[in-house]
This record gives sequence, structure tokens and C-alpha cells, in this order.
Amino acid sequence: MSFFTGQQTIFFVDDDAPLREANLQTLDLAGLAVEAFADAASVLPRISRDFAGIVVTDIRMPGMDGLELRAAIHAIDPEIPVILITGHADVAMAVRALTGGAFDFLTKPFAADHLVSSSRRALAHRALILDNRRLVAAAQEIDSPLIGESPAMVRLRETIAQLAQADIDVLIEGETGTGKELVAHMLHRQSRRSGGALVAVNCAALPHEVAEGELFGSDLVDRASGRLGRPGRIRSAHRGTLFLDEIDTMHAAVQAKLLRVIEEREVQPIGAAAPEPVDLRVVAATKTDLRDAVARGDFREDLYYRLHVVKLRIPPLRERRADIPQTFAYFLDEAAAKMGHAGFAIDDGVRRHLVEHDWPGNVRELRNFAYSVVLDLPADPGLAAMPGDMGLAERLQRFEATIIRDTLRQTRGSIAEAMARLEVPRKTLYDKMQRLGIDPKAYRG
Repeated sequence: MSFFTGQQTIFFVDDDAPLREANLQTLDLAGLAVEAFADAASVLPRISRDFAGIVVTDIRMPGMDGLELRAAIHAIDPEIPVILITGHADVAMAVRALTGGAFDFLTKPFAADHLVSSSRRALAHRALILDNRRLVAAAQEIDSPLIGESPAMVRLRETIAQLAQADIDVLIEGETGTGKELVAHMLHRQSRRSGGALVAVNCAALPHEVAEGELFGSDLVDRASGRLGRPGRIRSAHRGTLFLDEIDTMHAAVQAKLLRVIEEREVQPIGAAAPEPVDLRVVAATKTDLRDAVARGDFREDLYYRLHVVKLRIPPLRERRADIPQTFAYFLDEAAAKMGHAGFAIDDGVRRHLVEHDWPGNVRELRNFAYSVVLDLPADPGLAAMPGDMGLAERLQRFEATIIRDTLRQTRGSIAEAMARLEVPRKTLYDKMQRLGIDPKAYRG
């Protein structure tokens, strides 16, 4: 799954022009996008709930001061990080502001690297917040996300219902776009933990330098380094579900600490004297086979077996082509209702695309295609360029080639396994591959 990739900008607010320009230069040299404002009134109209950045503001300013600005931002979105700049006389005031939701405070005079470090952590935190919202929105977009009556999908839905009540850790495997995050939400909503929070973490987007604080939390209040107490994502999932997406990308040092959480069901925040118990369910997801990552030494074997209590594999769309018409029809109805378009047409080009396309983006790609059809947009250059006079023989040939290639991918180029799955003799399979220009060696390894 892709992580939030919008432009992240720091809004720096200070009425002291020389100090404002100096800090603007510091952040700019660090490679951070920044805009400067001389007062709170000018920055506030730029803040919205989907604002991707953070705000750094001085406390003492004429008109609306920094604390009032923080409160106004909090009213728009309490999860926009605000870093306060304070004088020595304002330290007690700033500490009180932390309990009200401020992300951090820096005491004048502060080192340039402290400003950069605190800003980077705040930006990473904001990105995680937006990504978690995206995951939740994706789960709510579809009432019945696992559409289809193929045997594989029927079994998957039945297994989810059983596992939801079992309250055990689950590892979800599936290609991009198959609906891993939706399965995680289904497991949570159908479980006894549905009253608690589902806390989602995109491990691929979690920078190593902030990963421990974000996941395990911190009990430190260190003005020199800027690290402040925070609950962490694991503690936030207490009595709920922790969803670790793209777990295969997690840094080795973080894997070691996560292992203890899963084994002992306790977490020790940074700076804490002792661990504290957590009651949670762990659902992890990966788009690759974790056994391969273990074999390469990129993923801990002991953590793999702790996560692999039960594995759910979501089949790609090409393995359940019988579900494509029903799924596509569902998305067409959804798109037509949302867009208010009732007069769209399904032509031969659309039908051919549904049958002949491999759907590497899986259900997500199919949904996008449905929306493009309703809006009468060419979703794929190849679809628009496809000849309309393709004969039955050529269509069957393309479909046959797709099935053979899919089977070779699944069997990693094993001719013996492909023969068994396709139920054809060796000579017939080789003849077809030669005629279709398919090299089985390309699928090995």
C-alpha cells in the first residue's frame, strides 16, 4: 500500500523578523519545505483538516499569541502537530500546553539541529496520522469489500468470521490492491474488540529514527533533545487491534522490540523504568512471502513464527476471474451513485479489457476502472488502442496465454506443477508455450 505522499510543509510563525528569517534558512538548508508568517492571523486561514504539515510558532506575539493559535488549530484538527517556541519565562506555560495537545516546545536560544530534529519527528507523526485516516477511509468505502462467490472468496469470508472470534494474531498475505487493510478492519469489527481502537501503522513509511518513539512510546521529557512523553501506537491499541501493514519492511532493531511485545504482551516505552502490560491483538500484513525475507536475513525468523499463528492469503483477482463481473458491477453501481451518472455505456472494448487484462493492481485497479467507465474516461492507453475487430481465435489465444503465464507465476516456473494444475500433457504445454512465445525460465527463481 502506498503511504501518504502529499507535500509536507512547515508553517513557521514569529513576529521577530531576524529570528524568523534565520530559522527559515535553517529549515530550508535541512531540505524541509517551509513558509514564514509574521503573525497568527495570517497563517490560520491556511490550516484545514487535510493540512499535511506542521506549525512552529512563537508564544509571545501581538494580537493572537502562540497558545491561542495552537488552540485554534486544535479546534480544526487536534492531530496537527504544533511546536511552541518559548522564552525562559514561558517554560512552565509551555509544559502546561503540552498537556493540552502541543507536540513539543523549544526554549530560546535553541540549537538549529534541535529545531530540525523536532520538526522532522512532527512531520513523520503527521504523515502517520494521515496514512491511518486513509486506511480507515479505505475500509469504510466498501460495505462488502470481499465481493465474489468463487470458492476461494467464500472460504476467505468464512475464515475471517471464525478468526475474528478466536482473538488470535493473524498474518495477512496479498498482493497490492487485494484488500489487506480491509480484511484487517473486518477482523476487528467482527471481534469482541470492536469497541476498542484499531490502530494502523504503515511500517514502510515509518522512518527508523522515529520508529521506536512512534510505536513503543516515550516517557522522557528531555528539553535538550526535544523528545517528549507520548503514548505510542502500541499503547494506543490497548484493548483493541494493532494493524502493522507492510511488516516485511520493518527495521531489524524495531523487529527485536516488537518480538517482546508479541511474546510477553507488554511494552516498555523509551525512558520507562519497567514494562507495562498491553491487551491487544496483532494483525500484520505483507505483500510478499515473509519466508523469503527470513531466508535473505531481512526478517527475524522468531518474529515470523510469532506472527504466523494463522495466515490468511488473499487471492489476486487473476486467480478468481469468475468474480470479476460481479465485482465490476458492484463498483459500477457505486460509481454511478456517487457521480450521478446513469447513462454510461459498456462497450466491447470494456468487455474485452475485463476478460483479457491481468489486473496487476487487483480489486483497487478494477474499482478505478469502473469509475473511469462511468465517467467515460479511457482508464488505460492499451484499452483505447485495442482493435475492435479482434477475432474469436485471437481473443482465445490471448486468454490462454494469460492463464499459462499466471500458472507459471504461481508455480515459479515449475513445468511439472503447471502440468498438474492445467491438466495438460507436457508436450501440449510446451507446444502452447512455444506458439505463444512464453519462456518458463523467466518465472523461475
